[in-house]
Amino acid sequence: MDAHREDGLIDSPNFIQNDDELLNRTLAVLPWDRFSNWIHCACVVTFDLELGQAMELIYPGHVKLTDKEKMNICYLSFPDSNSGCMGDTQFHFRIRQCPGRKSLMRAHSQYNRDAPIALQCDDAHYFGFVYFRQTKDRSIRRGYFQKSVVLVTKLPFVALFNQIISIIAPEYFDNGEPSLEAACHDIDQWPIPVPGDTLNLPIMGTVLQHTVPAHTILPSLHEVDIYSAFLTILPHVQLLWELVLIGEPIVVMASSPTVTCHTVQALVNMIAPLKFCSDFRPYFTIHDSEFKEYTTKTQAPPPVILGVTNPFFAKTLQHWPHIIRIGEMGSIGSSPKLANKVKKAAALKTLDSNPGVYTRYKSFLTKDKAILKRLMKGAQLKRPVEAQNAILRRYLLEVTQSFMIPLERYMASLMPLQRNISPHKGPPKLRPFESEKFLETVEHSGPQLTCGIKGDWESLYKRFFRSPNFEGWYYQRQREVNQKLQLLHLEALSNANLSEWIVDKEEVEIVDLILKIKEKLTFASHHHGIVAKDSVSRLQKQLEDIVSTLPDDLQSVIKT
Repeated sequence: MDAHREDGLIDSPNFIQNDDELLNRTLAVLPWDRFSNWIHCACVVTFDLELGQAMELIYPGHVKLTDKEKMNICYLSFPDSNSGCMGDTQFHFRIRQCPGRKSLMRAHSQYNRDAPIALQCDDAHYFGFVYFRQTKDRSIRRGYFQKSVVLVTKLPFVALFNQIISIIAPEYFDNGEPSLEAACHDIDQWPIPVPGDTLNLPIMGTVLQHTVPAHTILPSLHEVDIYSAFLTILPHVQLLWELVLIGEPIVVMASSPTVTCHTVQALVNMIAPLKFCSDFRPYFTIHDSEFKEYTTKTQAPPPVILGVTNPFFAKTLQHWPHIIRIGEMGSIGSSPKLANKVKKAAALKTLDSNPGVYTRYKSFLTKDKAILKRLMKGAQLKRPVEAQNAILRRYLLEVTQSFMIPLERYMASLMPLQRNISPHKGPPKLRPFESEKFLETVEHSGPQLTCGIKGDWESLYKRFFRSPNFEGWYYQRQREVNQKLQLLHLEALSNANLSEWIVDKEEVEIVDLILKIKEKLTFASHHHGIVAKDSVSRLQKQLEDIVSTLPDDLQSVIKT
């Protein structure tokens, strides 16, 4: 008997482990293959008096970046000059990958198969993790030493790569290129990232121990400290959750890229485990290749989240509907000075405006004051930041899950019954999602029953249905369900007595059945990590038996 999961899908039988995965773990691989599983390349960006920011080094040398990618990496690897970042500064950015490149490499496709949707590799973007150093140096004509070390990667492991770059970059600044080469060779020994595995990752004499994100509540590789990110705007956390959920355009303004990237990443993570499906730029500059596209006033702002530090943006993005101004992070653990009131968006004239949320948006939900009281009491009692962060994360997780449970329940009701899956017909399809029918269920079985927050949940769902986040969620769930139905149909075909069924059938019907079986075997070969091995064996045997009943000339045509 198949077990029913909470999401309404029927669990399929014993899955076999991917044979390729076993091979990848045990067989020797080519140089830089393992490195590429984690990092696309390491770059060194310097300041040239004639050229400005310039690419000094790309390692390994065989890695290719387009001119546009190089330009974006160079400009985004230095803080804006107005930031006044002396000493060492860490931050990260996100850029579009130029079209025409290969799709995801095999290790990343395998990782995506088992990773939570919100933490999967994105085949259209790169992350860049930056360690920038600026020090006074009289031997340089400009009077300053300015250089950045950057790790470019597809993986969204913010915590891990921030840690790695903080180890690699200081060694590079002290010892030059050989140390960067040594670090890359260390990474080239790492195993592939497999969700659920706890890995020991040696790097320059240090061993990092991390659990690769699986379907857990708090995976360690990607975590950001959302409590510290929102410290000065805590009263508005629930409003921000709504804005991120419905995919509204948001700009984060601060004086340093460290603060903007921390805040933007925290915003994106607010709706986990739901994936944020719009674009987001933890650090965005006027030189970015999407600058004109994202700042035009001839059309409504796109549903993206931008982090900016240049005062120029206070005027350029003044028409944006939601602006967050973040002050300096302040002393960790101290009672923050909170921006309690939401300010009208037009009130923000310069980047030096007071910290706060500038918007005309009216929340659909009643403010939950209990979470703010709990966090403020924790700050007064000097509760560790890690504990405060865990409390806020858990709260946001529960609100998001309360919002998604009715949607998941409704999706489950659109599933065809298993008894309607016949080997003699095509696989059944998921019934269409009808928003009005779903909304009829909200009053009696909506999120207010599980999270206790009252308000106009129905209108919030209506806004959500118009967002990229809903489109992304629905596409993924539709894909998963249809894949599940294909699996169940394959299982039904493999268990059916097809030899008996073809006895009184015309030749054309038998050929049609053969083609259907071949189609199923092709599906199995593309999804061999989730298809039961014995089902494939039975189906292959069925195919051979049926083909053998046909005339020799037709057999030879079918086998080619």
